[in-house]
Parts: sequence; structure tokens; C-alpha cells
Amino acid sequence: MDNIKIDRINTLAHKQKSVGLTEEEKKEQAELRKEYLEAVKENLRQSLNNVSIKEADGSITDLGKKFGNKND
Repeated sequence: MDNIKIDRINTLAHKQKSVGLTEEEKKEQAELRKEYLEAVKENLRQSLNNVSIKEADGSITDLGKKFGNKND
């Protein structure tokens, strides 16, 4: 998600607190928030796919190989 969209999310949030939003702005805000959350989830998935855990027996479990193909 680019900074322009994030700035727009913040602008709408400030406007909502001060004067309120029109129905069109509320729909735009909901769509932008949904897109933002999807981007955050995808970034988290990518980060976790690069994590390895050292087990008690000394073996290494690569979470990306073990769980990387699962989707919500």
C-alpha cells in the first residue's frame, strides 16, 4: 500500500473525529482500511515465512516450509 492511500486513511480519520464523514467518504474509508489490513496481513505472512525455530532437540524448523502455503 502506498503512502498516498495511508495519508488518505489518516485524513478521513481526522475528518471523522472533527466534522464527520459523508456516506461516500465512509465507504471510501472502509475500502481503504480493508486494503490496508490485507497489506499488513500479507507482510506478516511474508515475515513469518522467513522465521526458523530451533527445537529443544536442536533441530531447526523452517516455518515457511512447514506453514507457508496456508491462507486464511
